[in-house]
Amino acid sequence: MSDKVRIGIIGFGAQGSMYAKFIADGMVPSMEIGAIADHSEERRAKAAELYPGVALHESLDTVLTSGEVDAIVTTVPHFLHPEMGIAALEAGIHALVEKPAGVYTKQVAELNALAASKPELTFGIMFNQRNNPLYKRLKEIVDNGEIGDIRRTNWIITTWWRPQGYYDQSDWRATWGGEGGGVLVNQAPHQLDLWQWICGVPKSVYAKVAYGFRRDIAVEDEVTAVVDYGNGATGVFVTATHDITGTDRFEILGDKGKIVVENSKTATVTRLKKPERELSEAMSMDDVMRMFMGDFDATELYTTEVIEFDSPWGEQHSGVLEDFAQSVLTGGELLAPGAEGINGVRLANAIHLSSWTGREVGLDFDEDEYLAELNSRIAEEGKFPVRS
Repeated sequence: MSDKVRIGIIGFGAQGSMYAKFIADGMVPSMEIGAIADHSEERRAKAAELYPGVALHESLDTVLTSGEVDAIVTTVPHFLHPEMGIAALEAGIHALVEKPAGVYTKQVAELNALAASKPELTFGIMFNQRNNPLYKRLKEIVDNGEIGDIRRTNWIITTWWRPQGYYDQSDWRATWGGEGGGVLVNQAPHQLDLWQWICGVPKSVYAKVAYGFRRDIAVEDEVTAVVDYGNGATGVFVTATHDITGTDRFEILGDKGKIVVENSKTATVTRLKKPERELSEAMSMDDVMRMFMGDFDATELYTTEVIEFDSPWGEQHSGVLEDFAQSVLTGGELLAPGAEGINGVRLANAIHLSSWTGREVGLDFDEDEYLAELNSRIAEEGKFPVRS
């Protein structure tokens, strides 16, 4: 292999064309476009116009046997990510899959198992928010124990407003058989990933989910989920696609501090001088009265830091592409290993399953039960084949 990874871009829609531009513009120094595949003749013509000399294909199959690529990136509908990742790895080609890793865990587990059997190949996922310097720093703070043991988390992320026309633009969008879900599988996978990446994977979830609540769709457009971490800590996740003004607020409360993130741009980190219980036990009623009257020096209890990073558009995605290329070239560890993609899918599946069954669902739920519930909804739609 040369000093650049030849990437095959599978799907030349919005994401695929964006990645091609990043690479062509030199934003991914260790990568070049080896081939582009799309079933649409119109999109292939557009690719030929923009990138003359780049090999064009109608399908993944011919890309994998062409000898023109070292790796692929899958910018295709969610259901196709695992099967395309499997096809690439079986052909000895490195694979970078878009988020989410798939629609249901049973499908993603097959991809992970194959990838684990081929350690010589790089398998990554496009979790570009893991390359957001703000969230990278917050993970360091939590991992270093700077706010202590987590006691509560909550994320309200309703900045996904979509009008009805967005859903009406294609037959597969916002369907169980075509897309596999709504806001949980389309808009919010990054937040589901960041939530468990930073705070840990919960043990169980209980969810109230509304399907076609404020939009004429079959899938979810409103979600409220409560999770249990199994150690007394809990969390709440709220998301929707019908809040036109939207809120993005992420809080992590620890026994030694707190993190509050606003609009995924600014974080306020409070670090207590001592664990909260120790402060409570040492505080007299005179101290409490002084606090209530505003006559108290807060710096005696805690310090506050405001963190904000510039993250120019495109750098997060291109950074994941470069990180992936470097792993292919050097064997280095990935920022977003493909095997971790199943965590967010499992959380989304558990939220769905809880809402469908009306019970609290463990994150070790029965994958066959989930798939049966999903297939019953696909069959009811009558537009797409059921899944296995």
